[in-house]
Amino acid sequence: MDAKYAVGYFIFQIIGAIVAAGVLLLIAKGLPAGYDPAVGGFAANGYGEHSPTGYSLGAAFLVEVVLTAFLVLTVLGATDVSAPVGFAGIPIGLVLVLIHLVGIPVTNTSVNPARSIGPALFVGGWAIGQLWLFIIAPLIGAVLAAVVYMMIREPEALITARQAEQALESQQAERNRERGRRD
Repeated sequence: MDAKYAVGYFIFQIIGAIVAAGVLLLIAKGLPAGYDPAVGGFAANGYGEHSPTGYSLGAAFLVEVVLTAFLVLTVLGATDVSAPVGFAGIPIGLVLVLIHLVGIPVTNTSVNPARSIGPALFVGGWAIGQLWLFIIAPLIGAVLAAVVYMMIREPEALITARQAEQALESQQAERNRERGRRD
């Protein structure tokens, strides 16, 4: 992504997460007894007493860094120019399932700051107070994945335009020879 588009992308991703959380809250409030996100938690990310199973700050931080790194590493590999076209959704989807199976009991799974910001704004209080972790940890995980990917990725074989044109000429000559043999 061009750097000039990155800020807008981040802003609109956060706006989208807030709108999506608002829609989900409207649906949840349709329960016969209603729904209070501050009481129910609204799947906001948390640690300590706000973790679904009581995991500590350190455990929450580590799981968010590692799971985000797995996700970003998978996305980078699956969308690389050398990866088969049209199949990126399969490994990314499978990794997302794994991440959620592991992460939901620990923190309700963030791996994306926008995903954390949306619900936290509606829950307020403790969710806003713990939000910093679910912004910082995924950013660290993403940077870690990018560094690892750059270390393990095979560099592209870059050729000049002239080399590409010569390769094209030789390929055309080879095809012409094959056609001559068939005729």
